[in-house]
Amino acid sequence: MPPFKLDLGVSAQPDVTIMTVAGELDMTTCRYVTRATDYLILQGRTLALDLSALTYMDSSGLDMLLTLRNRARTEYGVLHLYGVPRQALRVLDLTGTRGLFTLRPCLTP
Repeated sequence: MPPFKLDLGVSAQPDVTIMTVAGELDMTTCRYVTRATDYLILQGRTLALDLSALTYMDSSGLDMLLTLRNRARTEYGVLHLYGVPRQALRVLDLTGTRGLFTLRPCLTP
């Protein structure tokens, strides 16, 4: 099996948790992001996913984002997507799901 590229980072602040996702969100890597987010407390908090270094996202990545969005809503939290690259926006547009997410510009200039 060829190696895959995925880097995750988490920074917790009083009312927001920032998770950076760099690399690919696909069938192979999504489970690692899911495991990492399972440990995050979303209760009434904002989860900011910084996707500015995302290089690829397929339907598995979209499914993971939708599941995370639903979890945040169930726990009275909010999910914001920052710096979503063009290829991932195309997946959101093709599936009609862009409007389900709060999209923001990059966190870092």
